[in-house]
Amino acid sequence: MPTLVVSITLFVLALLIGIEVIGKVPATLHTPLMSGANSIHGIVIVGVVIVAAEADTPLAYVFIFLAAVLGTMNVVGGYVVTDRMLEMFKSSKNEKKGESK
Repeated sequence: MPTLVVSITLFVLALLIGIEVIGKVPATLHTPLMSGANSIHGIVIVGVVIVAAEADTPLAYVFIFLAAVLGTMNVVGGYVVTDRMLEMFKSSKNEKKGESK
């Protein structure tokens, strides 16, 4: 039981720190930061795999599943947003040169 309390405490503290860090970033910087967030969430997914090897309670599996799903959503979403942002710059370069698609 003490390890469960420690795990939940770490989860809540990580959540609060993440909200505090992201909350201080201006909205205009959110899109460029998605690329950096992809690497951080990739590390989270690796951590989930490591923790999953040691899990022994159903509640631990629930937290593992939530962390894996949310981390994967953030990685995929970050790449989609970054790709859209890069496409936006590519199309503006082509328009300046007078080229059309």
